[in-house]
Amino acid sequence: MGVYDLIIKRRTIRKFKQEKIKKDILIDCLNAARLAPSAANLQPLEYILVTRALDKVFECTRWAGYLKNGKPKQHERPVAYIVIISNKEVSKDAKYDAGFAASNIILTALERGVASCVIGSIDRERLAKNLSIPKNYNIELVIALGYGKQKSVEEEFKGDVRYWLDEKGILHVPKKRLGDIVHEERFFR
Repeated sequence: MGVYDLIIKRRTIRKFKQEKIKKDILIDCLNAARLAPSAANLQPLEYILVTRALDKVFECTRWAGYLKNGKPKQHERPVAYIVIISNKEVSKDAKYDAGFAASNIILTALERGVASCVIGSIDRERLAKNLSIPKNYNIELVIALGYGKQKSVEEEFKGDVRYWLDEKGILHVPKKRLGDIVHEERFFR
């Protein structure tokens, strides 16, 4: 499957099978993150791979704000996390680097059959304490990983960005049409 096809297929998944991910898959994800573009090639990012102390990460994350019961139940939780951190002494603002790295991680994971959820709603202070992250590091993002136990589909955007679950538990995610967001040569409405 090509990169474009992976991007079209990729959906956020918040419920996971309780099946471990092979270590070499996780290492590939980390290596892909390492190779992501970095502003001025400063490379301020580092990564914490969590496969055993899962509760220490889960308790610091907030899930699916638009859903009434969006938080995964105990038997649906991620089986691995990659915590993206940045060294403030190398770069004061690594949000773009983190976005590039996260994209590489989720596409590499998906190519190997692993689903993901990028989480930005984090109790950063508590997570830093739980994972012994030094004060000179920022927590940028948390990526939850596992084999998907949920189906997610693209839904036509009709003025409301909120995603929703249907009666079968399928997640519907509104996306704007390409023609509504692309402007050729100049901005126009």
